Amino acid sequence: MPKTQWTFIFFNMALLDDFNAAVAQSKELTKRPSNEELLDLYALFKQATDGDVTGERPGGFDFKGIAKFDAWASKKGISKDQAMTDYVALMSKLREAYA
Repeated sequence: MPKTQWTFIFFNMALLDDFNAAVAQSKELTKRPSNEELLDLYALFKQATDGDVTGERPGGFDFKGIAKFDAWASKKGISKDQAMTDYVALMSKLREAYA
């Protein structure tokens, strides 16, 4: 395997490890982040794990579902790696503020 391919695999493994650690840390915050911060975490998590938003936007009085759908849709086009990187960075910021 060429060196660049090994570097790519190593980078992805390290990023995945960092992402998984950040996901675990999100459950250990001692204070609740704001709704906007939680929606951003949700959207980045969904973009990192599932890619671009799919399905229909909820309607009616499903305000929580609408907010989550819209947050995820706002990340459309961001690569999974970039979403993981952004999630890790946001969790680092939230850990400082809410841990």
